[in-house]
Amino acid sequence: MIKSEISEIKKQFNHENCAITKVSGCYVDGEKEVKTKFTQSFLGLPEEETFKYFEIFKKSLSGTLGKNLINMEFPLEQEFEGGTQKFLLNLRDSELKDEELLDEFYQKIIETYDYTGNYLILLIYSAYDVPGKTKDNILMDDASDEVYSFILCAICPVKLSKPGLSYYDETNEFKRRIQDWVVDMPLNGFLFPAFNDRSTDIHSLLYYSKNSEDLHNDFIKQFLGCEVPLSAGGQKEIFKTLIEETLGNECEYEVVRNIHDKLNEIIEEKKDIPEPIIIDKAEVKTVLYESGVEEEKLAILDKNFEEIAGNNVALVATNLINTKTFEVKTPDVVIKVNPERTDLVDTKVIDGRKCLVIEINDAVEVNGINIKTI
Repeated sequence: MIKSEISEIKKQFNHENCAITKVSGCYVDGEKEVKTKFTQSFLGLPEEETFKYFEIFKKSLSGTLGKNLINMEFPLEQEFEGGTQKFLLNLRDSELKDEELLDEFYQKIIETYDYTGNYLILLIYSAYDVPGKTKDNILMDDASDEVYSFILCAICPVKLSKPGLSYYDETNEFKRRIQDWVVDMPLNGFLFPAFNDRSTDIHSLLYYSKNSEDLHNDFIKQFLGCEVPLSAGGQKEIFKTLIEETLGNECEYEVVRNIHDKLNEIIEEKKDIPEPIIIDKAEVKTVLYESGVEEEKLAILDKNFEEIAGNNVALVATNLINTKTFEVKTPDVVIKVNPERTDLVDTKVIDGRKCLVIEINDAVEVNGINIKTI
């Protein structure tokens, strides 16, 4: 799924467009024991409750694509009887009316989801009447192409509210606030089937993780039956190792700065492309070449890429660098630079010592105090 398709589904989570028919839930305590379960008509809920549900559902489709939101495909074996895709398809087709299927769904999550504490498994069924689009990408409300039926699952921690003082109208006084259990925003979730090319794709799903470095690998592998993707931090670490191993003793400041600048240029040039920008082996080689890396080092890249990254690893450009800042770090000093002005920092040998040199053109502050630069 791309950004516009995710946004289109999120726009259904309001009272004007809502097509959710059922909401189900299972509350699990820290001992993995089911405390309560429920299934009810969504449109029959009080309006103040549906607002809170909408907030949770929107959050489970939020974040950076390729980092918090990850497109996943089911392996072929999962699409036969007994496979995860087949099970989820049956669950969707039941429209959450089959209690045995729901109980099996909850139990599968409880067995594979690693979380210390109480949590709520929320599940909705919705049928979105997909409008057609004109050549100018304008939605046509009266021209439906298909009905996109889907389930959306959100796993939300349930935490005890903080202690404190509250004002009580009845007695006109402040007393200790009664603590209760509050449903927090989701940690993980998924949308099935995926909404690819604005159409149902039963072979894929969209996975959400609030923490991009803790994807809950066992849950992905055992419950969803999908291949565990490399986290954003894992991709950055692979790229870092790839650069260091390939350049060796020639891994110098100027080259690394050039690599950062080239990746920034690629991200800026392709910022309007809805899909995540994938950097493959050929693209890495081009970036290194244009950053001043010699041919003999580029020849090493093929071997290093296969050994370090493997053949099937997808490196997302925005996961490889920090586009908001350029950082130079020593054990005692950290310099953060506007990524558009990396030219202001250079290396020079001064009095026999290699130094970082920062060009000063504008005002300079030290601890908030303006200092003279002339």
